[in-house]
Amino acid sequence: MSDTYYNPKDLKNFKNISEWSAPLGEAFFSYYQKVFEEGALSAREKSLIALAVSHVVKCPYCIDAYTQDALKRGIDEEEMMEAVHAGAAIEAGATLVHAVQMMNKHDKLSL
Repeated sequence: MSDTYYNPKDLKNFKNISEWSAPLGEAFFSYYQKVFEEGALSAREKSLIALAVSHVVKCPYCIDAYTQDALKRGIDEEEMMEAVHAGAAIEAGATLVHAVQMMNKHDKLSL
């Protein structure tokens, strides 16, 4: 039995998702590759965004992959952590802004 739900070895097998649905897998990987090409944003900037989003969506495979990618692109520890904090701040803000709904509901029901 595994000590974790996530097996780090599974990251290497991500490419195999096309086996059960070649058209969808191929379409995804084509899109994925296109997204991370140099464009208006550099591949380095996209790597930092991906690292931050990986933490927000809490994907250990993505965190692993984009930490490695960041290191290959010369992104330092401070830049990585700042990107993660930017993602965390947005996630926290998105949670807290929903408190406005709670406050509105409270005020409506408390009349």
